[in-house]
Amino acid sequence: MRAAVLHRTGDKTLEVKELATTSFGPGRVRVKVHKAGLCRSDLSAMNGVFPHPAPFVPGHEGAGEVVECGEGVTHVKPGDRVIICWMPPCDECPACKAGDSHLCRSGYANLAKPGFQDGETILPGMFGAGTFAEETVIAGYAAIPVPNDVPYEIAALMGCGVTTGIGAALNTAKVRPGSSVVVIGLGGVGISIVQGAKVAGAARIVAVDPTANRRELALKFGATDAVAAEDLDPVKQRLTSGFGFDYAFEAVGRPVTFRAAYDAARPGGTVCLVGVGARTEAPELSMLKMVSSEKKILPSFYGGGDVRRTFGTIIDLWRAGRIDLDSMITHHVPLADVNEAVRQMETGEALRTVIDIA
Repeated sequence: MRAAVLHRTGDKTLEVKELATTSFGPGRVRVKVHKAGLCRSDLSAMNGVFPHPAPFVPGHEGAGEVVECGEGVTHVKPGDRVIICWMPPCDECPACKAGDSHLCRSGYANLAKPGFQDGETILPGMFGAGTFAEETVIAGYAAIPVPNDVPYEIAALMGCGVTTGIGAALNTAKVRPGSSVVVIGLGGVGISIVQGAKVAGAARIVAVDPTANRRELALKFGATDAVAAEDLDPVKQRLTSGFGFDYAFEAVGRPVTFRAAYDAARPGGTVCLVGVGARTEAPELSMLKMVSSEKKILPSFYGGGDVRRTFGTIIDLWRAGRIDLDSMITHHVPLADVNEAVRQMETGEALRTVIDIA
């Protein structure tokens, strides 16, 4: 079967070539991938911002059909439609037992079981998933079943970006009805935060991004105002008389945008950090200011809750027409043209590109 391979960290070009799957056995599931989403985290793994062993098959957003189940896998069967979950809850580790299954680290252990083979070379799928492939072998509990009325492309986006954004608003920050919200960064995650804040009943949602077409999209997805970064302070003055917003979300992963979110929040407000940056980057904040302002800093990882429950909530909201996931997909490309999808992401041309694999 065919898969896209990144040979060296820092490369910008993926090679689509024939590979074999490997490591199928007890507790494992073989999945025919139908759709994969391109997330900025894929680019971060490719360029080394996220440390990842290379060569590897990128892709951690994906959905497909179960082909074969290894011994001991009972929650899915061949023919089931599943989301390929890159950080699945194991229900056994201390984090899961403490009720923080979204912080389960068992997913990283999946890297120890590479799912692909290129001649004599064994290589992993990104975060144990590797969805830029016609077929992948994953841990059984990483195959999360979804109803058949959920299209594969919608299920693929739920695998990371949509869940991360909507979950940050609903699970982590717990946006209150009538509140004011600012969202900095309007990629797939940022737009999902906007939709989550809208569902939660926020009265004012300000979307911030340097790209004009993304600001226009944010208004269609529920933002009440959309401004460039340099206009954030003036809009804060105009809408809050300089007091600040109840909730400020950062969806970029850079110290400068985190500081902008912190400064935009009101005293006693909530700063929700959703963007994942490099290990070497750290924001500078005054200890005095942090204590005296009592702004709550809430990091949100993968939606801030049990992903299985968040998947279910998102499906219910989508079915009810409360959120629009279909319009988030602005481009489709076949697997053979995966490098065009990478270009669209890097240039900001696409909000979300789906790679049509099967």
